[in-house]
Amino acid sequence: MDKLLFGISGIPIGYPSTKYNYATGIEFLKGINLDAMELPFVRSVNITDKNKEAVLNTKKANDFYLSAHGSYYINLNAAEEEKLEKSLERIEKGALALKKVEGRSLIFHPGYYLQDTPETTYNNIKANLQRLSDFGVDYRLETTGKPTQFGSLEEIVSLCKEIEFCEPCIDFSHIHARNNGSLKEYDDFARILEYIGENLGDKALKDMHIHVSGINYGIKGEKNHLPFLESDFKYDAFIKALIDYDVKGCIICESPILEKDSLLLKNLYDSM
Repeated sequence: MDKLLFGISGIPIGYPSTKYNYATGIEFLKGINLDAMELPFVRSVNITDKNKEAVLNTKKANDFYLSAHGSYYINLNAAEEEKLEKSLERIEKGALALKKVEGRSLIFHPGYYLQDTPETTYNNIKANLQRLSDFGVDYRLETTGKPTQFGSLEEIVSLCKEIEFCEPCIDFSHIHARNNGSLKEYDDFARILEYIGENLGDKALKDMHIHVSGINYGIKGEKNHLPFLESDFKYDAFIKALIDYDVKGCIICESPILEKDSLLLKNLYDSM
């Protein structure tokens, strides 16, 4: 991509008197100078024959970027064959729905360790990712917020290095929480970008998909998202590192005050 886009996860909060859908949400976000929306397919895939044309037409008219967050009910390390097949089905269903509105990236958490070792879990997830059909939508594997969950930076980058149609979704807030507040200064953000560049090449830095928000955490990792100003997340150092490494792509804000915090980041980025 040739620039860095800023957007939100889900429907905008907007004006209290207005109820938004995907199409009107796109128009509202474009009107306040945001660029992207991540459709929440987390409990159901809600792009249908009834709404797909309105979403697609509004997306095109506003030159807008769409991604989607896949189902919460995915585990490509499931022991039960039925759960595994359902996980694959949910991923592909999300990808096909996103393609209908010319969206770019389907984000999902690939699985859980359960009782397996990290190595066994990695190999199982890798084998099952390779069973997915390639629909021309990027499968974005997201870093996770708890050390008991599969999805460290190293695991995600390694999978994306090995599987051609998989790309990372780097959730900096999850990394911060997973490691009990590890992103304390500029160099901590820079190291992540260095690692991605060294392992996936400069092209990965020029086409990143990023999740970010303030976050509440403890020794067991992520608890809940927070507004930036109510958290210890160093969003100014984060933005400076993105600029210094010439990062392009899309930043999706998952703060409880969605568009307000997304604009906080975009305005800071534009002012640096």
